[in-house]
Amino acid sequence: MDAALAGLVAIVLLGLVFDFLNGFHDAANSIATVVSTRVLTPGKAVIWAAFFNFAAAFGFGTAVATTVGSGMIDLSVVTYSVIFAGLLGAIAWDLITWIYGLPTSSSHALFGGYAGAAVAKAGFDAVILSGWIKTIVFIVVAPIIGLVVGLLTTTATMWVFRRSTPSRVDAWFRRLQLLSAASFSLMHGANDAQKTMGIVAGALFTGGYISTFYIPWWVELAAYTAISLGTLSGGWRIIKTMGQRITKLQPVGGFAAETGAAVAIGVATAFGVGISTTHTITGAIVGVGATRRVSAVRWGVAGQIVWAWILTIPASAVIGAAAYYLVGWIEAH
Repeated sequence: MDAALAGLVAIVLLGLVFDFLNGFHDAANSIATVVSTRVLTPGKAVIWAAFFNFAAAFGFGTAVATTVGSGMIDLSVVTYSVIFAGLLGAIAWDLITWIYGLPTSSSHALFGGYAGAAVAKAGFDAVILSGWIKTIVFIVVAPIIGLVVGLLTTTATMWVFRRSTPSRVDAWFRRLQLLSAASFSLMHGANDAQKTMGIVAGALFTGGYISTFYIPWWVELAAYTAISLGTLSGGWRIIKTMGQRITKLQPVGGFAAETGAAVAIGVATAFGVGISTTHTITGAIVGVGATRRVSAVRWGVAGQIVWAWILTIPASAVIGAAAYYLVGWIEAH
């Protein structure tokens, strides 16, 4: 195996490791609400979520993957070292935030790590600003959409079932929450798995293994398989934060939160925007909690999460840049 092919294989494997960690780190997004409402046991919930993560491989296209792979960083400056270092930056930040139980965005960690490595190599000219505008805008928009849809869904449900007994409402939404959890997991897979596809396809293009940028079928299947296996492994530290510490959820609230987040992610995926599923579901959970009363939301916990969101892109970018210099030093010696 020559050096170029070995480098490509290393990047593909590291990309799939990141995708696995993405599913592991973001398992909380998919199952925290359905576990905290006790609609499903944790074991059954991760199987449910993993199945629908993988099912997203069939029917959602590759618009997000194309944006990530060729619309955010100038491919003319991308080398295997840049991609490798960017993935290292993302993986390192994911592991750090998992240790502290913070539901940060694996997507933004990937964007930051990749950009940090590219800037370390070629300066800020390597960044395609137009590709970042939608991502930056959706950092704010995605959780707001989730919050608003979650709040409106909860309010509408409370009005529709205002004459029903609590036990009847609970029984209905225990069933409906299975559908909302499936919808959210489907959208999570559709958006998040595509980000790794874009990075791997960028490596194939950089190495001359594909003449034009596109997403090969085997890259799609590998990415969806890796993220599904990661979800199946679960990230229990973050599940506790998402499902219990932000606000207390009942089945009707879990249904509203998952529905609100699924709608927001579905809109972004249709427009080819790689957004944070973590930000979106967190916003939806806050919206659901606020329908009871403002004090039902633990704003101190929410504030810690927001700070972690703000730090994710710059922190992973710094780690990505440091990894690029380290890789360069190793190659030179």
